[in-house]
Amino acid sequence: MRHTIYCVLCVLATLAVGILAARYVANSWLLAFFESLQTHISLFAILLALVAFAFKRHWYALFLTAAGIILLVHSVLMLQQYSTSSLVASAEASGEHFRLLSFNIQDSNFENGPSIADLIIASKADVVEIFEAGPIFSEMDRILKVYPNRIGCGGMTTDCDSLLLSKRPFQTQLMRSLGSLWDNRFILAAIDMDGQPVNFASVHLSKPYFDAFHQIELGLLAPALNDVKGPLILAGDFNASVITPDMRGFLAATGLRHAFPEPATWPIAAGAYGITIDHVFARAPLRLISVRQIRDAMGSNHFGLMTEFSVPRQK
Repeated sequence: MRHTIYCVLCVLATLAVGILAARYVANSWLLAFFESLQTHISLFAILLALVAFAFKRHWYALFLTAAGIILLVHSVLMLQQYSTSSLVASAEASGEHFRLLSFNIQDSNFENGPSIADLIIASKADVVEIFEAGPIFSEMDRILKVYPNRIGCGGMTTDCDSLLLSKRPFQTQLMRSLGSLWDNRFILAAIDMDGQPVNFASVHLSKPYFDAFHQIELGLLAPALNDVKGPLILAGDFNASVITPDMRGFLAATGLRHAFPEPATWPIAAGAYGITIDHVFARAPLRLISVRQIRDAMGSNHFGLMTEFSVPRQK
């Protein structure tokens, strides 16, 4: 019986390690969901291997433990690689501070639309980016009293998926599609933030296991952002962690960076122990000061994020 349990546990641990290790020899969208969960699956594989070793002292269980630890350590290193840890601490000392609220409110979450509108109005955010924004469309009149400038949900398009709201007028504004799967999920607007123009970008990407659409969308997004001059902050529902290969390639190509650690945004049931698939990225000279999880998901299947950032004054 002990041998049987040992074999079952080793088989499960081997499958977990094998799925994660596949990313190092092949780049396939079929692996994308598991790649985002590398930290969690590595921990699971380590636990299985250690329990197996308790049932039977055999070298293979130790091998699986070591493999799981290597995959875990590498996942943490990848989470840090494109972070702005060195900038966050120094950001507090200079520049005006502003706030950005970003939140995928879930397109079927209509019963919580009024409460989410209350959150937006009371947030004191300078700019708000909402994804799957349909549930607040009926609340738009009162939202616009606080945020009179909008793109999406009646501004530049009748679609109500991606929505960008601002207290200040837009200097430039753009809304377009990325690829052929979804329409109007990329927004780019320049806003004068007390004398300093800042570029705000909003994006909602397809799920990475929808064939290669996720990679295609990132491939179109990167050059569009590289053409942007001046401070840039990008928030969105990327449906993937920063450790997936296409996300790593995107960050390397654009020079965008994120705070570390990023707060978990999905799944809701996991709370602080989930993964981050909703991100806020910035490019110097804009500096991230903090990115916090909004703990009340208000019926959404994502947590929202409140970001504080600064922009050094031009001399």
